[in-house]
Amino acid sequence: MRQVSIALVALAVTLTSTMPAFAQRTLSELLAELSDPEAQDIEGIESAIVRRWSDSGSEAIDLLVDRGEAALEADDLILAVEHFTAAIDHAPGHAQAWNGRATTFYLQGEYALALSDIRMVLALNPQHFGALTGLGFTLEAMGDFVRAEEALRYAQDVNPHSESVVEALERLELLNAGTSL
Repeated sequence: MRQVSIALVALAVTLTSTMPAFAQRTLSELLAELSDPEAQDIEGIESAIVRRWSDSGSEAIDLLVDRGEAALEADDLILAVEHFTAAIDHAPGHAQAWNGRATTFYLQGEYALALSDIRMVLALNPQHFGALTGLGFTLEAMGDFVRAEEALRYAQDVNPHSESVVEALERLELLNAGTSL
């Protein structure tokens, strides 16, 4: 029994000492690293950032957001809106709840509602690369290609590694050819 506990402690020490350096960094440091075009382990950095953004400080709010995300993944958009709205009602300063609902509204084709929620996300968290990307996609869906490209350029400044942003910018540059920004 003692050998098992010693082995578990050794494993824990090994895992802790081999944790990626970004797990120990501040949110500002992670965002600065993400904005570096030469950054490594982008997926890990993004995950660390989103984990920090997702922690509302309340297990109940986090559960509502998790349920909203699960409903979104299950394509139950009505239930997703209900969960995100409940989280917003109880924690209006939690940007991830607003972002989840904005995403749901976008998928429902409710672009004005999506824009309203994206505005709240960005007021709470101006570096939210997901919301900046969502802003660009929503504006594009509404036919506002010039402002969509502008929003996606901001998203690219925060996270130059997003393939969906690069693809959208290429598409929008063609659409906006000859149009002044």
